[in-house]
Amino acid sequence: MSHSLIYITAPNRDDALKLAHILVESRLLACANILDGVTSVYRWEGKINQDPETVLIGKTRSALVDAVIAKVRACHPYSCPCVVAMPIAAGNPAFLDWISTET
Repeated sequence: MSHSLIYITAPNRDDALKLAHILVESRLLACANILDGVTSVYRWEGKINQDPETVLIGKTRSALVDAVIAKVRACHPYSCPCVVAMPIAAGNPAFLDWISTET
């Protein structure tokens, strides 16, 4: 069974926590880490922006990535949220089994 990390940015800690609870409660993520204090520099609608953001990193089965993306898009306050998946190449077998059990 393959697993993935999901990287999501949110405008603030409260929105990241809300997303984390939705995704974990719906068993789409086994776990979510919330990282405060990120500064994002990006181009949006032709303008360079710099804003504080909060990062959410989730762990899931790769088979659920599309469902995670769909749920984030439905619940996120941004019109075009950053939500990307990266495969987990290797890891603690017991932890990977736990991800599978919880999702």
